[in-house]
Amino acid sequence: MSDAPALRRLLVVDPCDDCYRLIPGLRAIGWDVDSCTLANATDRTCDVGLLRLQPSHLEHPEAVKELISRSGTEWIAVLNQEVLRLQNVGDFVCEWFFDFHTLPFDVSRVQVTLGRAFGMARLRGQGTVHVDQPEHELMGDSKPVRELRKLLNKLAPTESPVLIRGESGTGKELVARTLHRLSQRHSKPFIAINCGAIPEHLIQSELFGHEKGAFTGAHQRKIGRIEAANGGTLFLDEIGDLPLELQANLLRFLQEKHIERVGGSQPIAVDVRVLAATNVDLEAAIEKRRFREDLYYRLNVLQVATVPLRERHGDLAMLANHFSHFYSHETGRRPRSFSEDALIAMGKHDWPGNVRELANRVRRGLVLAEGRQIEARDLGLISPHTIAAPMGTLEEYKSRAERQALCDVLSRHSDNLSVAAKVLGVSRPTFYRLLHKHHIR
Repeated sequence: MSDAPALRRLLVVDPCDDCYRLIPGLRAIGWDVDSCTLANATDRTCDVGLLRLQPSHLEHPEAVKELISRSGTEWIAVLNQEVLRLQNVGDFVCEWFFDFHTLPFDVSRVQVTLGRAFGMARLRGQGTVHVDQPEHELMGDSKPVRELRKLLNKLAPTESPVLIRGESGTGKELVARTLHRLSQRHSKPFIAINCGAIPEHLIQSELFGHEKGAFTGAHQRKIGRIEAANGGTLFLDEIGDLPLELQANLLRFLQEKHIERVGGSQPIAVDVRVLAATNVDLEAAIEKRRFREDLYYRLNVLQVATVPLRERHGDLAMLANHFSHFYSHETGRRPRSFSEDALIAMGKHDWPGNVRELANRVRRGLVLAEGRQIEARDLGLISPHTIAAPMGTLEEYKSRAERQALCDVLSRHSDNLSVAAKVLGVSRPTFYRLLHKHHIR
């Protein structure tokens, strides 16, 4: 005896009378239907959403955007004649909804659309990671990342200095923050300083602070980064760029556990755990007398190596989906999945900038994407199909123009699809086929 199929959860938001009349039939074919107001919708979970779009939603669209972004599923808009006449409704629906239906409902078509939305939601949800903060965890399921997390759990409780090594963009500061978060010092400050980003004549004051009148422009006492980290963790990024004179001062602090502010003579005891990071070969720098060997051994008590993205097999799609969701809030656009071409192009790319480059390319892709998915060209990568077939570029232009024409005509004539089809000079069946092709309906 086979198990009964799992219920598909449908949430109807701000339902109208037509929506209520639709619900019994949907329950009869296996939908578990719930309804609520928009204000309460963020607390509900569903597999597919149906939202009755109202003029107030278009005047203040933030609540609708937030609901759709956070739910991680597909939504269908329900529009009456009043909403259909509003300006820009077509663009808003094309951007944020999987499909739309006009009132009164065509019940059989609603049932088909809900089934397609359910299937698309399940596909879109595969590999998606919802994280509210970009520095939540070292995400990934690849063996190198699992081993890195295991190592950090071992090193975090100790008080020993840690040297974090790896290429630019591989998350060295994230490793440092993870070590701090997992340590006994987690409730105390985490202070980071990039030794390569501060002008040389200011580094000593930034690290050790200064007294009032210590130099021209020192109008008041300043607490340095080391002192500000007292009780917590001090993270020295790009430690290889620290000038030799400051290396001697830092070594003295590590040995004596106290500092003196610039212009001061009173020693100040400071208790910090020091984490340092570098993407340069410190051993080579020591041979060239650009880095002190005694400081190297003070910092390199424990060592962690971050992993370049090209070696994190299987993590690429997970990270890309994470950044798509995270940056969708910043760009004000719906989180998008990635087309097959985009995923292939990402897999072929060498990622010299590592995870930072991936984040920036996905951020760009969200802004540039015109379809429901992010394409290789949106990421600034070359599509494998473009390489194999030069004429593909012309097809892309034709497809984009076709979709834009559909959105334009729907913004004016979505109350009468027969008229919309005539305006474009196509039959109604062809019009429906084009809507389906471009995932507008």
